[in-house]
Amino acid sequence: MDDSKMVGGKVKKPGKRGRKPAKIDLKAKLERSRQSARECRARKKLRYQYLEELVSSKERAICALREELEMYKQWCSAMDQGKIPSEIKALLTGDDQKTSQSTSTKTPKNGKYNSSSISQSKSA
Repeated sequence: MDDSKMVGGKVKKPGKRGRKPAKIDLKAKLERSRQSARECRARKKLRYQYLEELVSSKERAICALREELEMYKQWCSAMDQGKIPSEIKALLTGDDQKTSQSTSTKTPKNGKYNSSSISQSKSA
């Protein structure tokens, strides 16, 4: 008999697994390698462009949030001095009329009440 073995109904012959290496033209192999490198560099460039855009959008968001925080700090310092900023007055007067109708019968979606809706429900 020869050296073949029966494994799972298939005849296994000893030796190396996989395809036998064919004689590949060296120039074609180099060209494929170069093409692969070009594609890799293009993907890398796109990835870096995407990341740069992402970073710049996050930086813009951070700047906007810092401006908003500064505005709230100014409002707090004004209220500490006993002054009510006109923006807050506008928010309160505009929201009171809208929220008194909607929050008097409904609970908020998140299940939490803000201070203005609690005070309105007590006064109603």
